[in-house]
Amino acid sequence: MTDLHPFIAGLPKAELHVHHVGSASPRIVAELAARHPDSKVPTDPEALVDYFTFTDFAHFIEVYLSVVDLIRTPEDVRLLTFEVARDMARQNIRYAELTVTPYSSTSRGIPEVGFMEAIEDARKAAEAELGVVLRWCFDIPGEAGLRAAEETARLAVDLRPEGLVSFGLGGPEIGVPRPQFKPYFDRAIDAGLHSVPHAGETTGPGTVWDALRDLRAERIGHGTSSVQDPELLAHLAEHRIPLEVCPTSNIATRAVADLDEHPVKEMVAAGVLVTVNSDDPPMFGTDLNQEYGVAARLLGLDERGLAALARNGVEASFLDADGKKRLLAEIDTYTSAWLAR
Repeated sequence: MTDLHPFIAGLPKAELHVHHVGSASPRIVAELAARHPDSKVPTDPEALVDYFTFTDFAHFIEVYLSVVDLIRTPEDVRLLTFEVARDMARQNIRYAELTVTPYSSTSRGIPEVGFMEAIEDARKAAEAELGVVLRWCFDIPGEAGLRAAEETARLAVDLRPEGLVSFGLGGPEIGVPRPQFKPYFDRAIDAGLHSVPHAGETTGPGTVWDALRDLRAERIGHGTSSVQDPELLAHLAEHRIPLEVCPTSNIATRAVADLDEHPVKEMVAAGVLVTVNSDDPPMFGTDLNQEYGVAARLLGLDERGLAALARNGVEASFLDADGKKRLLAEIDTYTSAWLAR
């Protein structure tokens, strides 16, 4: 059997579902923990492996928020953002829409203007020095309620940084109905932002319908339970509404019991536009290259199939038309050269 990992490693890729704080490598988390010794987060990178072993989704949120608590200054924000881009560059990720939760930082005392300047400074440096193009999705932390939604919408619309392209909703789904966030999504959409809420990760397909109808979702984060509703799958396929699939994440948070049972096969079989993503990679012991390897096994993909998956990520992105054309050409050139060896 062909070892696809060398091909995947060099394949130019886009990533559409990856969280800002959740992308902090053990090295960076340990450095931040050492800066802030009052935290319960381990300062030893090896100890972080055990710390990032989750019993369920609620435990994952608890651990995630403990890492959020390490981001206390604009300097912390800038360090984290640039180092995330460095890790992306190592994987040949050319473009990423990084999900940022500004409320988690501003509510902890980081000045909002300082926060915006930090992510923008890191974004520009990442493109100039690393060749990684970053764009932002500002998301509402659902567990923090409507106050967080109001603040996130205000920050997105009134202080909109240059790199911001979309508006999202993360955090727990159980007990956090999607429809209550409609006014905030309406405000963001009216300001020209795209709608990309999480839905159907730990709840049923009704949550995905809510995201489509009430939040006017253009892509769905996870959408794992969509396969339980054939009408929903048909709707997603007909309207070319992409699903941001994160296989290893779904196992780590117990949203899916076993990787071999992951519903990505049914999604693809139904004609849904699927993108593969890493979500919170260091926390789940993965990266985008590994997720492409998982997808190759689950979907029976060869090099051409993996290149088509990479093209899905570009086509489903909010990159400008010229940028998409360049990145698609780069994927095709790389694949042709590889197959001609």
